[in-house]
Amino acid sequence: MAGRGRSESLAALRRRLEALERGGRPAGAVLPFDSAAINAALPQGGLALGALHEVAGVGSDEEDGAIAAAFLAGILVRLTPERPVLWCLAAGDLYGPGLAAYGLGPERLILARTPGEHEALWAMEEGLRSPALAAVIGEVEALPLAASRRLQLAAEASGVTAFVLRRWRNGERAARQRAAPNAAVTRWRVTALPAGVDADDAPGIGSPRWLLELWRCRGGVPACWMVEASDATGHVTLAAELGDRPAAPAGRQVLAG
Repeated sequence: MAGRGRSESLAALRRRLEALERGGRPAGAVLPFDSAAINAALPQGGLALGALHEVAGVGSDEEDGAIAAAFLAGILVRLTPERPVLWCLAAGDLYGPGLAAYGLGPERLILARTPGEHEALWAMEEGLRSPALAAVIGEVEALPLAASRRLQLAAEASGVTAFVLRRWRNGERAARQRAAPNAAVTRWRVTALPAGVDADDAPGIGSPRWLLELWRCRGGVPACWMVEASDATGHVTLAAELGDRPAAPAGRQVLAG
């Protein structure tokens, strides 16, 4: 019995050391959404931490990219708030006030500018080696399968969550790159919908809404939801009209009726 107790203690110690090496984040940890419907579509009941995820707008214009960044900011603000996030990009710029409106202040951002997307992916992989970070983000158009596998393995090893924000600035390449396979555990698409109508608002001036699509999910089922845009606390909830409805299969737009 004593030997069994020692074995259990050693196993518990190993788990504790693994958690410390992963920045205090145990294997299999998740970040749940505020919606039971969204969590139910994810195999672990929430967004898997220590893994690679893709977030993108549906179209190729700047507005769709900004909405995808806003959705991502809402996730980041809830990820270990006392730790910074590394944001890697080779083109364009970050709009600080826009990110701050969704709760991600400049004090949490470490910006890495690179001469090209290859270097941005390299910077992501290097950043994922540091458990001092809450997350690593990279803005790229192309995400080669081999590079995505390296990012996934690096995220698993450190426990730091990785996000690839896809911003397609070339419409001709967008369709090919969007369909190309990669190793991301989840692939999300976000686009704007007409605003809802709050009790004290005029028509069309209510809360911003997004069509949130879980386009690909390892071990899960694709689905989409109409949601209220995240607030400064980073929370995303189902739009009021759809709160009691099941998720629709991906590829179908969900509109209030």
